[in-house]
Amino acid sequence: MIAHDLYVALPELFIAVAAMALLMFGVFRGNRATHLVLAAAVATLGIAAVLVVALPRGDETAFNGLFKVDDFGDFMKFLVLVGAAITMGMSRDYMDRVQMARFEFPVLMLLATLGMLLMVSANDLIALYLGLEMQSLALYVIAAFRRDTLRSSEAGLKYFVLGALSSGLLLYGCSMIYGFSGTTSFAGLAEVVKAVHASGEPPSVGLIVGLVFLISGLAFKVSAVPFHMWTPDVYEGAPTPVTAFFANAPKVAAMALLVRILMGPFEEMSGSWQQIIVLVSILSMVLGSFAAINQRNIKRLMAYSSIGHIGFALVGLAAASDVGVRGVALYLAIYLIMNIGTFACILCMRQKGLMVEQIDDLKGLAKTNPMLAFALALLMFSMAGIPPLAGFFGKLYVFMAAIDAQLYMLAVIGVLASVVGAFYYIRIVRLMYFDEPAEAFDRPIERELRLIISLSAVGVCLFIVVLPLVLHQAELAAAVLF
Repeated sequence: MIAHDLYVALPELFIAVAAMALLMFGVFRGNRATHLVLAAAVATLGIAAVLVVALPRGDETAFNGLFKVDDFGDFMKFLVLVGAAITMGMSRDYMDRVQMARFEFPVLMLLATLGMLLMVSANDLIALYLGLEMQSLALYVIAAFRRDTLRSSEAGLKYFVLGALSSGLLLYGCSMIYGFSGTTSFAGLAEVVKAVHASGEPPSVGLIVGLVFLISGLAFKVSAVPFHMWTPDVYEGAPTPVTAFFANAPKVAAMALLVRILMGPFEEMSGSWQQIIVLVSILSMVLGSFAAINQRNIKRLMAYSSIGHIGFALVGLAAASDVGVRGVALYLAIYLIMNIGTFACILCMRQKGLMVEQIDDLKGLAKTNPMLAFALALLMFSMAGIPPLAGFFGKLYVFMAAIDAQLYMLAVIGVLASVVGAFYYIRIVRLMYFDEPAEAFDRPIERELRLIISLSAVGVCLFIVVLPLVLHQAELAAAVLF
């Protein structure tokens, strides 16, 4: 039994052991070992991704039903690990430039990633909370990692205070659900909800209130409106590699957890939670599109962009169907490619060795660095959803799921919000190609960033080639929840 449990959770155990070993290595070697620890941490995530894909585990549970592995979890874990590994790799030169080279940084990112994997595999309300807090505690620290700067300290404090509030909401929701169902197990909750549904009686008010609080706590983690207030300030104040990390892996993990809860134990209550998701989706799409228009800081713009993209992903979840979950999985995969490439471009925005973050600093980039401008333009067009780039297919499949579920108004609002959002993406392209050049960015660009930017740009262009394969994997991931 113990051997089976260890085998099922092998990728997570591997990361946990590696994180502890790297922590001890760093303690004895000091900050001289930072680059070695960082490289080992990236390799650890790469090996864990291979284990997730290669291990023949099927649909199994472990640790007395607290931990679950299936195709949906493996798909999301692979995205989380790839996103975390790439954003961690992007941070090496930045850490040296701003004198942030401390071995604790990659170890904390490893532990945060471990928490994300536990979230994706949570099969119990207690396991859910443990994974969520393991992720959050590490993220609070790395948000404020540059203790010598006021902005970073402020970002960490805001994230911690509001994160504690969201954890309180989530815990209160869990306690309400337990109180009115008598169980914390997802399987047990599913039986209770199905029994209520079969009896023809409406769910108890207490169970619905608990679910609302649970959704609220998770909505904070994905930056969905109205729980988005921390996002712009934290994105702007945190070190840029940390912002890139926040914008990718944690969003995928939290969305995966939200999908697993709502389409798992609470599937039969879709009539109760669907209207909440529809409202949150509409508010996120609209605010993300309109609030970004007046932004002058590229990181704040990306914060509102991420709020809008989460709104689009929630369109698929609002459909409450296997087609909708497939759309969410596909959208998150595409979002990861676009976002990582964009933040790699932002990390290239340096003048005289100092990071610059104003959108106006991109003026005339096509004349001073045509390849970087071309790659960023492709990523902006993809984020706007212009065919035949990858972003178009992400939005297409979530809107198709909404139409299949007869959520016509939601799909129409999504299309209109996408049109508004295209304005600020295309404005960046206009600045790069049609305005007089600002001061040129530092050259040369680091090898890692060049590689990531190139792969992201090629990925959004040629995504249509691999679309059938990714779509098939997304369908397999969605099928296990139904």
